[in-house]
Amino acid sequence: MSKTGIVSLIAAFLGLIAGAVLMIVTGHDPYEGYSYLFQGGLKNLERIGNTLATATPLIFTGLSVAFAFRTGLFNIGVPGQMLFGGFLATAAALSWDLPRGLMIPVLILVAIIGGAIWAFIPGLLKAKFNVHEVVSSIMMNWIAFWLVYYLVPKYFRGTGSETESKAIPNAASLKASFLTDWFHGSYVNLGLILAIVATIVIAFIINKTTLGYELKAVGFNRHAAEYAGIAVNRSIVMSMLIAGALAGLGGLAQYTGNASNIQIGVMPTQGFDGIAVALLGANTPIGVFASAAFFGLLYSGRGFMNANTDIPPEIADSIIAIIIYFAATSILIERLVRYLLKRRANRPTVDPVIKEKGEGN
Repeated sequence: MSKTGIVSLIAAFLGLIAGAVLMIVTGHDPYEGYSYLFQGGLKNLERIGNTLATATPLIFTGLSVAFAFRTGLFNIGVPGQMLFGGFLATAAALSWDLPRGLMIPVLILVAIIGGAIWAFIPGLLKAKFNVHEVVSSIMMNWIAFWLVYYLVPKYFRGTGSETESKAIPNAASLKASFLTDWFHGSYVNLGLILAIVATIVIAFIINKTTLGYELKAVGFNRHAAEYAGIAVNRSIVMSMLIAGALAGLGGLAQYTGNASNIQIGVMPTQGFDGIAVALLGANTPIGVFASAAFFGLLYSGRGFMNANTDIPPEIADSIIAIIIYFAATSILIERLVRYLLKRRANRPTVDPVIKEKGEGN
């Protein structure tokens, strides 16, 4: 296992330890709490399927954040990109009457375009005018929020509800009967397969292509990359486009897979959780996938823990927040590991010959 993988495991373990301490302080049994938490996510095939379904949007948002990180960008606009991509996919599903074999690829393309468009603006502002992407992408989050808040009730309002859209038709849903049967009725859907494909594709781009090399070079040192002849501004925009496309797919998985409509007044928390997922996954595609599965387990199992113990839901949410905190500070853990390894490597050693002479005297 790589050093980054070990650091991520340490971060997750420390988060669980801190959660146990919190349960003890509040008068609850941590063994019982964690037992039901993990049973809630892994007890049977149905719960495993629900855990994977919960993790699916987190895989996309984690990949989005991690990919932008590779170019030295902090894509905090993932919630807006996810929301806008998911909204466009939902709007297309409600507007076009297409056979399922054509509808699903069209929705995938629409979600990719929607997320990419929403990330393109911060990327362009960063490349051309050096506007910090954190500021511009946060603004784009709220533009998407209020745009969806207006458009859904105006054009896609559900029957008897002003806060959510009409349900999408079955032909536009990512739900698949064979996956539902495999996982005994869970809501796992085709979004999981898309997430697996996306993980493989992003890993290939980062590690095996010229584009990936250029993006990593820009992330390590923008000025050195420019001196070496790499088009830095183009790399920044391209990185944000790909990151936005991934976030848009997260919206597709959430609103047409895990759910069947889109609600207004809700900023998708999966976009912000993607930051913790990326950090815990060490910004690597495989690490992000494993990290998202871990968070999916926590989110899926907390309801079961609350239902079978006297631990209040606020404690369960606090435990998850603590784990996210340790995931976010995993860079500090990595620095500590490096310091300890360096100190151990620099420890003076005694020459065996000198040691033997000393013992003889």
